[in-house]
Amino acid sequence: MRCAMNKLSTFLLPLLAGLLAGCSTPVPQALTPQLVPKRFTGPVVPQAQVWPSADWWKGFGSPDLTQLVAQAQDGNRDLAAAAARVMQAEAQSTIQRSQLFPQIGAQGEHINAGCSGQGCQQFGRTKAFGLTFNASYELDFWGLARDNLRAANEQLKSARYAQQSVALTVTANVANQYFNVLAIRRRIEIDNQYIAAINNILDVIKVKVKAGSTSHLDLAREQAQLEAVQAQLPALETAEKQALLSLAVLLGRPPEEFDIKSVDIDSTLAPQVGAGLPSELLLRRPDIAQAEAALAAAHANLDAARAAFLPHISLTGSGGFVSTAIGTLLQGSSFGYSYGASLLQTIFDGGRLAGEKDLAEGVQKEFIANYQGAALSAYADVENALIQVANTARAQAHLKGEVEAANEAFAISQLQYRQGAADLLNVLQAQQQLFGAQDQLVQITLANRQAAVHLYEALGGGWQEPAEDRTQVAQQ
Repeated sequence: MRCAMNKLSTFLLPLLAGLLAGCSTPVPQALTPQLVPKRFTGPVVPQAQVWPSADWWKGFGSPDLTQLVAQAQDGNRDLAAAAARVMQAEAQSTIQRSQLFPQIGAQGEHINAGCSGQGCQQFGRTKAFGLTFNASYELDFWGLARDNLRAANEQLKSARYAQQSVALTVTANVANQYFNVLAIRRRIEIDNQYIAAINNILDVIKVKVKAGSTSHLDLAREQAQLEAVQAQLPALETAEKQALLSLAVLLGRPPEEFDIKSVDIDSTLAPQVGAGLPSELLLRRPDIAQAEAALAAAHANLDAARAAFLPHISLTGSGGFVSTAIGTLLQGSSFGYSYGASLLQTIFDGGRLAGEKDLAEGVQKEFIANYQGAALSAYADVENALIQVANTARAQAHLKGEVEAANEAFAISQLQYRQGAADLLNVLQAQQQLFGAQDQLVQITLANRQAAVHLYEALGGGWQEPAEDRTQVAQQ
C-alpha cells in the first residue's frame, strides 16, 4: 500500500507543479516607492484648476485654434494610421479568441472511378458520394490559449492608448504651429514698423544734410540700419511659410494655398493648470498606460511560454454519409462516425521551449524597464513644463516693462534729435532697444504659450485610464 502511495505521489507531484506553473500569474509590479515622488516641486498657481480638461485647447481663447484642432482630428494621417493599428490589434484579439472554441468543418466529395482495356473486366466502374463533418477541440487545460488571448487583449489596449497618445501629440503640435505662425507674423509686423520708423528718421537726416547741419555719416548709419532690418524679413517670411506648410500637413490637407487668419498672439490667453499629485499622473498619461499594457502583454506571453511545456490534449470527431447514389446519401444506413482524444507531450526539442521561455522573460524585463522609464520621463516632463510656464511668464512681464520704457526713450530721442539737442547715436540706440525688446517680447510670448501647451501635454491632456484596465499600482 505504501509503495502504491509513493508511486502515486511520484506521479501527482510533478503534475501538480506543472499545473501551477501553467496557471496565469499576476503582472509584476514595477512601481516601487522610490520611483514615485510625493509631490511636484515646480512652481504652480494655487488657484489653478487641477488637471486639464479634455478640450484644453479652448483655454487659449482662440476660436481659430479650436477649428484647426477639429480639422486635425478628422484629417491627420498619423491619427488615421493609429486607428488602423487599433483595427489590426482587434483582429489579432479575434484570432486568439477563436482558439477557445471548437473548429468545425464540412467536406463534400464525389468519386467516379473506372478503367479501360483488356484487364478491366474484373474492376467495373465505381461511383460514390460523400458528406463528412469534422470537429476538433484542444482543451485549454493549462491556460495556454487564455494566456495568448490575454496577451492579444493587452496589445489591443496598448494600441488604443497609443492612438490617444498620438491624438494628444497631434493636438499639441497643431497648437504650437498655430502660435508659431502668429508670432512670426507679429515679428514681421514689428520689422515693418521698424523700417517705417527708420524711414521717418531718414527724412529728418536728409533735411539736415541738405541744410548742412549734419554730415553724411548720420545718413550712412541710418541707411545701414535700414538695410540690416530689411535683411531680416526674407528669413521671417520663409519661416512663416514653413510653419504654414507644417500646419497644413498636420491638418491632413494639401499645403498649397493654405492660410489662417492673422491674429495678434497677445490676444490669446495664457491658461493656468495645476499638476496634481505625481501618483495620479500615472493614470492620466496615455503613453504610460500604453507601456503598462505592453508590460501586461509581455507577462501574458511569458505565462503562455510556461504553459507550452505542458501536455496538449485534443478531442477530435468526425461523422458523415457515404453512398453510391446521391439520392440515398442522407439515409441512416449510410452514416458513419469516429471520435477520439490525443495527448501530445514534447520530450525533446533541443531546448526550443526553454529558449522561448527565456526570451519571454527577457522581453518582460525590457518592458518593466520601459514602463519605469516612461514614468520617470513623465515626472520630469511635468517639472520642466511647470518651470517653463513660470519663467516665461516672469520674463514676459519684464519685457513688457522694457518695451514701455524703450518706447518712451525712443520718442524722446527722436524729439531731441529733431531739435538738435542729441546726436543720431542716441536715436539709433533707442530704436534698436525698442524694436529689439518688442521682438524679444513676441518670442517670449510664443515660448509662454508653447510652454502651456507642453504642460497640458505633459499632464495627459485631460485623458484618464479606465480603472478596470489598470495592472500597475503605485506602492506607497
